[in-house]
Amino acid sequence: MSIDTQANYIRTIFDRIAPVYDSLNDWLSLGQHRIWKHMAVKWSDAKPGDTCLDLCCGSGDLAQILARRVGLAGKVKGVDFSPAQLANASTRVAACYPLLPIDWVEADALNLPFPDNYFDAATMGYGLRNVTDIPRALQELHRVLKPNAKAAILDFHRPNNSTLRSFQQWYLDNLVVPAAQQFGLTEEYAYISPSLDKFPTGSEQVQLARRAGFAAVTHYPIASGMMGVLVITK
Repeated sequence: MSIDTQANYIRTIFDRIAPVYDSLNDWLSLGQHRIWKHMAVKWSDAKPGDTCLDLCCGSGDLAQILARRVGLAGKVKGVDFSPAQLANASTRVAACYPLLPIDWVEADALNLPFPDNYFDAATMGYGLRNVTDIPRALQELHRVLKPNAKAAILDFHRPNNSTLRSFQQWYLDNLVVPAAQQFGLTEEYAYISPSLDKFPTGSEQVQLARRAGFAAVTHYPIASGMMGVLVITK
């Protein structure tokens, strides 16, 4: 599968799962993803008045947390390449009061439509595993961040412990995929397992981030290594 074909395939998946994305994320994480997203925003070091990026924003959970953190004096750009996900995010935020300072931008994580040194902080939730070129995505993130700015990247991982690894696979096969099947989305959620197999480990992500130019890099394993947050500083 070519990179363009793979990108189109992933975009189609996320367009199709957009209506049930949040519900199935609750299943996938036992509801814990909301806690982990708050952790990621805290590690991004976003401050009131900052201009922030939420990359691969999906339904906009992280963007909303960022927006509340930066306040009305700040700005958040929620970026995703799935128009259905962006439409879902926009609808959800429209119900918020007061209105949150978020702009939704349809764009590719490998070719961001922002100038160099633009953002004060960034987050990325469950997106790095799905880009077609992880080094390029990290390079683009490095380019658009200001010097000394931080980004926090949250994602699922394969745990090193064989027992936990077996449990994770059992959970995906017997709970997550059947739950997705109820919505006619078996194929769309069956892709998670192979995507985890190909995803770099925490230590490999550290090396990739350093090669992309980041000055300080730390990977924090959480949920017994089934989840992790990569914190990177330009």
